[in-house]
Amino acid sequence: MTPAELSRTVLRSVRGAVAERELSVAVPERVVVRPAPHSGDYASNVALQLAAGAGLPAREVAEVLRKRLAGCPGIARVEVAGPGFLNFTLGDGAPAELVRTVLAQGPRYGTGGARPGRPGVAATPPSGGARGLVVAEALARIDAAVDGAGTLPDGVAPRAAAAPDGGRAELARLVARLGDDEARWALLRPAAHDPVRPPERPTQREENPRFRVQYAYARTQALVRNARELGFTGAPGDTGTGTPTGPGTGPEDTAGSRTAANDTPDAHALHLLIGGFPDVVAAAARYRAPDRVVRHLEALAEAYLRWQGGCRPLPVGEEKPSAVHRARVALAEATGTVLANGLRLLGVCAPVRL
Repeated sequence: MTPAELSRTVLRSVRGAVAERELSVAVPERVVVRPAPHSGDYASNVALQLAAGAGLPAREVAEVLRKRLAGCPGIARVEVAGPGFLNFTLGDGAPAELVRTVLAQGPRYGTGGARPGRPGVAATPPSGGARGLVVAEALARIDAAVDGAGTLPDGVAPRAAAAPDGGRAELARLVARLGDDEARWALLRPAAHDPVRPPERPTQREENPRFRVQYAYARTQALVRNARELGFTGAPGDTGTGTPTGPGTGPEDTAGSRTAANDTPDAHALHLLIGGFPDVVAAAARYRAPDRVVRHLEALAEAYLRWQGGCRPLPVGEEKPSAVHRARVALAEATGTVLANGLRLLGVCAPVRL
């Protein structure tokens, strides 16, 4: 179950509770789920949002929904936490299903997300200069993605028709000094009300956030290429917890015992960031804030590099490719898909080699 599917499942539970008069409340347009801060995989505050309209304590509303959601396919456990949060633990197959969804959708993953009809409290993007121009172009791509037009093909960059000549001249000077990718990243990275501080010169080092994102993408592509050279491709599955041993069909740890699916904090964090990408794109459109996409890509790149550094994705020596190797290659490929899709939305290239 992906986060989007979980959101729809929770919304159906609200509709069912209203239809069967367990709750008397207006059904919201959508239900937001976020990575759980403590227990479980995802959490939702929908019960707190409905409590006033229902005339009930939030925990009571949450309990009504918990009973309806318990046992739903893909959901292993539902708990009521704090003042009325719903915490969800997904089934063991959820991470593999997410990877399968990303690979099936490819460049379309993250597009066509639901944008609520009622706008949020939008940030005020800069209206002029190079920054305003680049923000407007990024928002045009993000809007096209959220509205279902899909990600734009490589090389297509919508331009702000009414951009003043001064803004284009300023951008041209910045591009001449830093290069197109570094200039755009520097202009898009700060939140709307934060100042822009472009570097004096571009740096191709890992401490540069833009380079680190592109480097992580290149690493995903190198891993997929290397797997093909070894004669196998990725297949979504359990990525295991330790070093794959032997040619068996199941994940094993270094002692050879079966392990739980994706039982590492690094893999868990990586799956959460991959699954959260569509919501980030929708939020960037809603709040007119492409910096949300920038920050998400930086977090995803960091999580991927940490995960790959903590496991052995490919067989070595005479070792045969196992199901764990194939699952890890598929996870790398899915990560690369999300990184590439996000970079395209920002108008920054996704290099397969660095």
